[in-house]
Amino acid sequence: MLEMKPSKGVVLLLLAVVAQYASMATAAGPKVIIVGAGMSGISAGKRLSEAGITDLVILEATERIGGRIHKTKFAGLNVEMGANWVEGVNGDEMNPIWTMANGTGGLNLRTFRSDFDHLAKNTYKQDGGLYEEEFVEKIIERMEEVEEDGSKLAGTLHHSGQQDMSVMAMQRLNDHVPSGPSTPVDMVVDYFQHDFEFAEPPRVTSLQNTQPLPTFDNFGDDVYFVADQRGYESVVYHVAGQYLRTDRKSGTIIDPRLKLNTVVREITYFPSGVAVRTEDSKVYRADYVVVSTSLGVLQTDLIRFKPKLPSWKIVSIYQFDMAVYTKIFIKFPKRFWPEGPGTEFFLHASERRGYYPVWQQFEKQYPGSNVLLVTVTDDESRRIEQQPDSETMAEAVEVLKKMFPGENVPDATEILVPRWWSNRFFKGTFSNWPIGVNRYEYDLIRAPVGRVYFTGEHTSEKYNGYVHGAYLAGIDSADILIDCAKKKVCKYNVKGKHD
Repeated sequence: MLEMKPSKGVVLLLLAVVAQYASMATAAGPKVIIVGAGMSGISAGKRLSEAGITDLVILEATERIGGRIHKTKFAGLNVEMGANWVEGVNGDEMNPIWTMANGTGGLNLRTFRSDFDHLAKNTYKQDGGLYEEEFVEKIIERMEEVEEDGSKLAGTLHHSGQQDMSVMAMQRLNDHVPSGPSTPVDMVVDYFQHDFEFAEPPRVTSLQNTQPLPTFDNFGDDVYFVADQRGYESVVYHVAGQYLRTDRKSGTIIDPRLKLNTVVREITYFPSGVAVRTEDSKVYRADYVVVSTSLGVLQTDLIRFKPKLPSWKIVSIYQFDMAVYTKIFIKFPKRFWPEGPGTEFFLHASERRGYYPVWQQFEKQYPGSNVLLVTVTDDESRRIEQQPDSETMAEAVEVLKKMFPGENVPDATEILVPRWWSNRFFKGTFSNWPIGVNRYEYDLIRAPVGRVYFTGEHTSEKYNGYVHGAYLAGIDSADILIDCAKKKVCKYNVKGKHD
């Protein structure tokens, strides 16, 4: 149980803060302020509304809702800059996002099952041409054997996380490329298996918390690519529309409780309430605040907390990784890549790990668009974000020209490079499980501090990094607040690391 005994200095500081904001605390104001209108913030608002807490204000830094679920116009299409798949479908349990996107009574979004079964015959040498299918298939099969052994090993480790190890350490234990993948094919298969999912390499990813993954264990192994011109964000609008007033014709949210382009810079909390100050020096007052910003934002000084958050909270925030996953869309004047069944995804086996590695063509999703998608992550993402798009386009086209030496590969005409890491309102794309953490650290990162509550995909113990994780985390965090506000059960229990 988290019970912090304040020092004399903290008590004096709190008294000063209470005096400074006395008028704010007694003034009429919304019951709850939600900071951030991404999936978790919108989901939390819906849950609070269902519990009768409708005196809300949602402060969103950008000009839209949806957060890291965001469509944008590119080459005459609406494409997804962030989340693009419903991950975990056709299993024993129903993924709540799939229910909304394509379930009975849902939005019936245009979705396509992603088929990753043909990578062995679609792996290209960096100097041109395809590797032998049988050669790549053996590497993939060995990788899958090692993954199965890793899942078995993970199940034997103590739940405290003390015996946890990196995925790479597990690979070495299984005599799987003991020095780490070193050949181009080993590296790109390893990258596809791990970085393409977690946006960080196996050497920093937890074995215990990623093998097996609850998302696929519970919801099913299938993933569906959202290619609907309404955008994946229509799922967030679907949730928001259940409690925020919306214009029926346009679908625009017209509820005055949603404040867009409102950047929160300071949250002051005291025993009787909270005061939230924005960049334009406005102050919003409430009984509680729910912070749904990304983990990356929490790890910066965009929002200052007064008093400073306790050390246990700060440490929990910094223990988790904010990864970067970059989907680069490139438009060409003509197609030069293979099409037809079994060609949707293809790999570039470079001597430089993670260099324009995973490609996707859109024969089914965007017919006739002549658009390719290449995914990069981590250090490559940060590097690419800091260079001009023209340079990135030149690099990508050069890779393709070498991969397809027999084709007349034209220069690209357009490119879209999302910059999630550079954006001060996101600072990355999703959280990744570090080594050695367990439920204890997740309870700490989700735990309220006084009247300040926290939510976001990074607070989802089972499904961090996923859209369904953000949605379910919003519900979980709202329930914690409801227990306090409505039932007066305000102590948040955190089991010990070894309990």
